[in-house]
Amino acid sequence: MGGQGNDSVFLPFRNTEAEEEKPLCDIDVQSNISPEDEAILAPPAEQAGSPSDPQQPQKAQELQLEAPEESKDPALVEKNPALATPAVRGLLKELNVNITDVTGTGKDGRVTKDDVQKFIAAQKKWTDQPILPQPTRGFPSTNQGQLERPITLTPVQSQMFKTMTKSLSIPHFLYADEIDVTALSTLRQRLNHQPSSTQRLSYLHFVIKAVSLALEDYSLLNARVDTGIGEDAPKIVMREKHNIGVAMDTPQGLLVPNVKDVSARSILDIASEVSRLQALAKDGKLSVTDLTGGTITVSNVGSIGGTYVAPVLVQSEVAILGIGKARTVPAFDDHDRVVKKDVMNFSWSADHRVVDGATIARMAERVRAFVEEPALMMTRLR
Repeated sequence: MGGQGNDSVFLPFRNTEAEEEKPLCDIDVQSNISPEDEAILAPPAEQAGSPSDPQQPQKAQELQLEAPEESKDPALVEKNPALATPAVRGLLKELNVNITDVTGTGKDGRVTKDDVQKFIAAQKKWTDQPILPQPTRGFPSTNQGQLERPITLTPVQSQMFKTMTKSLSIPHFLYADEIDVTALSTLRQRLNHQPSSTQRLSYLHFVIKAVSLALEDYSLLNARVDTGIGEDAPKIVMREKHNIGVAMDTPQGLLVPNVKDVSARSILDIASEVSRLQALAKDGKLSVTDLTGGTITVSNVGSIGGTYVAPVLVQSEVAILGIGKARTVPAFDDHDRVVKKDVMNFSWSADHRVVDGATIARMAERVRAFVEEPALMMTRLR
């Protein structure tokens, strides 16, 4: 029984009728089967047939015939553990490989040494392939260094860099207040709904005119500071025309063209000129004349968003006004009743070297009066 191959062991019995010896059973012995495989190959006790029950194989066959076809689906049949010789199992243990992961090509699906070697080679080939980083939407790794890429300034950015660098050397005085634009909002809507109206009016057009009317009383804010060399330097240079600049957000960057001689223009004329400048700025076709000669600036940042702003002066000017967005808020009227009001925040900056706080406050109050009472503005129009 200890040799290679299969040996048969015969247990004789005497047949009284035929007077010849026949084997009681035939046992195959395989010396190269491991104990684990013997446990797998041994049939369960309940499946072994009883000699005293000759009908049991017949019943098993009947049960097999009655089994539904779905039970023969390989996906539903539990996979039996793989077979292997002790030598192969020792190799699997040495390589830390699970035998169920290896597809056996030997007899009855037995795992051979070649199967193990092919499996290891395939695994090594797969792990040697470079792993490409997958795009993720998570946060970047904090261990990576900062990536920097220098970009040359555009001509507009270069000019803005020079202008703002000089402007920030000027001490700014800031002044802000909330303006009630309820009456102006009603007037503007009524004018825009006129059948004969060809130009849409915005808050900005009225504010530009209000600033010009206030400059008639506070002409210092239309001047410029000359810091040139000489006995009389520095000095203030007064300017007669109100060339009010309008800050515009364009594809090229921040540009500030100006509406020339606002004091001589009507509100409709101002609206038409602003529309012309906006169209040219969008196409990048503003002329040098459009961009030079400004005396004071209005920045309508509220058209984009924001309530408060700290505008920065242009070096050739001594005052600038920043307008916040219009919004509706609850407020008390003269009879202590809660009503809706449309308000905007006006934020002023002035050159504190030549303009004191009281002057900019009075200028701001005069503009407020014109904006909150449009009828008062109409009485000053020429």
